[in-house]
Amino acid sequence: MTTSELAEPRTPRRREVIPEATVARLPLYLRALHTLADEGTQTVSSEALAEASGVNSAKLRKDLSQLGSYGTRGVGYDVTHLISQISRELGLSRRCSVVLVGVGNLGRALAGYGGFASRGLAIDALLDADRAMTGEQIAGMTVRHIDDLAQVVVPGSIGVIATPASAAQEVCDLLVGAGVTSILNFAPTVLNVPADVDLRKVDLSIELQILSFHEHRKSLA
Repeated sequence: MTTSELAEPRTPRRREVIPEATVARLPLYLRALHTLADEGTQTVSSEALAEASGVNSAKLRKDLSQLGSYGTRGVGYDVTHLISQISRELGLSRRCSVVLVGVGNLGRALAGYGGFASRGLAIDALLDADRAMTGEQIAGMTVRHIDDLAQVVVPGSIGVIATPASAAQEVCDLLVGAGVTSILNFAPTVLNVPADVDLRKVDLSIELQILSFHEHRKSLA
């Protein structure tokens, strides 16, 4: 246990700005904390939590201090309290609606993944441009046509694009037009969005190519 883990509870001091790098690591800490909670662990040291999250302990302590969490000297961090704190910071303490467009193989897999709902991110609507899919049941949800997009989007909805690359920009424009300001894109293409729209991209082919590069280097070595 490090001496930087000072007595808690301490009244959290809200920071107006949390660095993007810290925000990107908060889900890693939350995932590790949920695993610890499932195992019955009540407190965890910064070193143990850092190891479970795949970061160094100094970086973890700095990140958590951004939330006003400093742990308890000689004890560590209260797992339940920290889960609540990080969940609140990530906006998971409120139910967040997710609208998924594109129910091909990837879209079906995403729709059937139960990990979203358990973390406060429920896929509420499935849409596709193929009318032949309209009315199909996937993971307990009825596929609706993309024309119904404006009817299913609620304030604060997150849009997920799992369409072919050729259709992704059009779908993105429809999501933005319906009021969506946060989009996760799985299509292998670059999307153009307004400045007030947050866009995240997941390109599995690029990740595999990067791993292929490292395997190639290993073979040469």
